Amino acid sequence: MIVGLIIACEVAFWVLLAAGLAFRYLLKMPRTGLALLLCEPLLELVLFVVTAVDLRNGAEPDWRHGLAAVYIGFTVGLGHSTIKWADARIAHRFAGGPPPVKPPKYGTARSVHEWKVAGRWTLAAVVAIVLLQAAVWYVGDDGGTGSLRAWQMRMVWLIGINVIIAASYTLFPKRKSA
Repeated sequence: MIVGLIIACEVAFWVLLAAGLAFRYLLKMPRTGLALLLCEPLLELVLFVVTAVDLRNGAEPDWRHGLAAVYIGFTVGLGHSTIKWADARIAHRFAGGPPPVKPPKYGTARSVHEWKVAGRWTLAAVVAIVLLQAAVWYVGDDGGTGSLRAWQMRMVWLIGINVIIAASYTLFPKRKSA
């Protein structure tokens, strides 16, 4: 049930995003579009509540519960930037907006960009780690929380990989060809 709900939340995320942007730019109803976009966090709230109820009803914590926490974390950390990314492209394509800004390619500007990306991924991972820890405490020591702990370690690895990537752009900045 949890995996199906995660898939439904992901589909609903993109449907709400498409509907919100369609109302905003194609139908010239920006308030309705904004209202639809503001419904996005409700998806995570529903997933969070259903996962907590599932655990409260005695479900053995497993990879599905961990995946729900990770999905919520990723939506918190990356959802806003995904919406901004799509909004810029739709505004340009259908509403005469300016072309989307491309990330810088070289030097310090690229390094700063990569640190911002790493920050979003780190936020996503930290939110997931916190939710996973809350689930561990919620279930208790006798609840078999190994799969939740495994997800936490994956999130630590994710943070490490993003920091290494960002640091590589700082230590070895790409320079323009002469």
